[in-house]
Formats: sequence, structure tokens, C-alpha cells
Amino acid sequence: MNISIIGTGNMAWHLARVFEKQEIKVNEIYGREISKAILLADDLYDTQATDELDFSESESDVFFICVSDDSIEEICSKIILPENAILVHTSGSRPMEVIVKTLEIYHDLKVNAGVFYPIMTFTKGKNINFEDIPICIEAENDETQAKLVELGKMISKEIYLLNSSERAVLHIGAVFSCNFANHLWALSKEILEAEELDFNLLKPLIAETFKKAMDARHPADVQTGPAIRRDENILKNQIAYLADDEDLARVYNVISSSIKDWHA
Repeated sequence: MNISIIGTGNMAWHLARVFEKQEIKVNEIYGREISKAILLADDLYDTQATDELDFSESESDVFFICVSDDSIEEICSKIILPENAILVHTSGSRPMEVIVKTLEIYHDLKVNAGVFYPIMTFTKGKNINFEDIPICIEAENDETQAKLVELGKMISKEIYLLNSSERAVLHIGAVFSCNFANHLWALSKEILEAEELDFNLLKPLIAETFKKAMDARHPADVQTGPAIRRDENILKNQIAYLADDEDLARVYNVISSSIKDWHA
């Protein structure tokens, strides 16, 4: 199969490279800013950069929408595809129906819809081994599903068939385990640096906490800290320290209360 990618961000950067590494031809890279599309295409073999959404003459079988969630409908309404092409988005939270309904309104030729969602946080320029990354697939018909599964297996051992509702729940879990956890690390760095303390002091603790959570039957089984111990003196003292920053104090209170309620 040949593919084309709509977008030039983190997801596009990684998918383009991993597919080409598996000798899957990347025919086109689309970007609203042609300079960004050129920058990505130039790193690939014989890939064309474009700022036009007319792919009617493309030889690609699958077209990946790798843009922000709010831009998916706009892309679907403007893109021109060959008959029987497969159009997928890579979003964890948006339903497949976003593509299906928009295609019904704006396209005369038959285009098959699907979802190809790798569960991973991506940063452009940081290499990732796709082999163990779960890829969640959804398709509007069995033939499209089979092709997406085949494509997924070319880059990963972990392929899952999830519908839009299941994927939406998974994405919420991903927000908690990835985005929220990372934000808490950012807050802890700010707390330390306000007192001219080095964030590197916490890195071994973070690494061990992560390892214990991954090894445990349930992350709650390895919970530690003043909240689970019901150490009210420490909790009060730390809240008092954070009193000048209402946002930090609120986060501390909410999470501490959640831990206590969980282990009540």
C-alpha cells in the first residue's frame, strides 16, 4: 500500500518515518504552510510536498489526517480523493462518524472511512520504537478494517479493534496518565525552582514511581505519601506553604482528597 499524510506536526513526522522505514511509499505530504510540508517531505524518499488538497490523481491507497481535532471536518470537506480511497484520522477523542458524515455531504465518489490511533505521546525529532505501541483501529466496513489492520501490523505488534466510544474512554485515561502526570511534574519543578532547588533531585523518585506503577497489579496498590497515611500535620503544613498560590493549593487538595477517598 501507498499512503499520503495530511499534516506536518508530531504525528505526521513519526508516521511518515515509520512507514517509510517499512518500505511503505509516502507519496504526498500536505501542509497549510508549504514550507513545513517541504521540510518533512525532503527527509523522505521521493515524496511530494503540497499545499493543495486535491489528491484525485494520487496513487495512494490510504490518506492519514494528522491535524488538530478541530480541523478534521474542514479537511474532510475540502479534500478530493480517488474513488475507493481510505481516509482515516489519528485522533483518540473524535468519532469515526466525523469522517463518514462529512464525506457523505461533500463527496460524490465512494471513499472509505476509518481511524488509525497510535496510543503514544509524540515529539518531533525524538525517535520512538513503534513495535510495542498499541494501535487502535476502527473502520466502516470489513474490507477497510482488514487493510488498516494489515497496515498497522507492518509497524506494530499491538493492534486493537476499538469503536469510537471505547476509544474516547481510552483517550480520557491517556489524558490522566500522560498529560496530567506530566503537568504535575512541571508544577513540582516550579515549586522547587522557586526555592532554587534542582529538579534533578526528583528524577530518581519519578523513575521509581513509574516503574512501581507499571509492575504493580494496580497502581493504587503502590500508592505512598501523606494522604494515604492520613498524616494530617504534613497535609496542613504543605497546604499552608502553598496558600499564596490558589491554583497549586487547589490541585494539592483535590488530589489528596481523591487519594484518601480511594483508600478509605
